[in-house]
Amino acid sequence: MANTKSAKKALLKSRERQLRNRSTKSAIKTYIRRTKELAEKGEVEASIASLRRAISLIDKAVKRGVLHKNTGSRKKSRLMIALNKRLAQKQGDLAQGG
Repeated sequence: MANTKSAKKALLKSRERQLRNRSTKSAIKTYIRRTKELAEKGEVEASIASLRRAISLIDKAVKRGVLHKNTGSRKKSRLMIALNKRLAQKQGDLAQGG
């Protein structure tokens, strides 16, 4: 445990930030997972709405310093690639009559 009063305060602030950051990262992961699941089901509108929310959360996390700028960009890029791949696959399945 911290010895000085200022170190104790710093520890408390650090724990508060840790909880806030964990909550933000968890929300991002939830929306990323939800976007992929909706795309897998072929629900285009819902997956796009979820994608917009995920991108918004990622951008806010980057702005607040929860995520590094490059990490945010990488997450958005990978999410777009995964979404496009899943939607294209669903479109291909529908075109073949599946």
